[in-house]
Amino acid sequence: MSDTRTPAQIEADIVRRREQLAEMLDEIGVRMHPKTVIGDAKAKVASSVDRTAGRAFVAVNRAVSDVKAQFVSEDGTPRLERVVPVAVVAVGLVGLLAVSARRRRA
Repeated sequence: MSDTRTPAQIEADIVRRREQLAEMLDEIGVRMHPKTVIGDAKAKVASSVDRTAGRAFVAVNRAVSDVKAQFVSEDGTPRLERVVPVAVVAVGLVGLLAVSARRRRA
């Protein structure tokens, strides 16, 4: 292979490659700068937290909807056959707690 370029062309090619190398080194310097690395890490953590919080919200929302569906029919009316027993149990527990608290005081 013979190089048919002129000395001016070779020199221009060297200058162009130096400029490309300088740009590449600047870009690497920016990517590896501690502030950039920390910023990227913070962004990844924030994204992960957002995804986790979003999944948790969806799971809780689904659970609440499932529980609500047990006590409210599709047309929005309460299902008394399920609400009344739960209400009786809740009142009974509150009564037991009240009696227990009074016995401790006495």
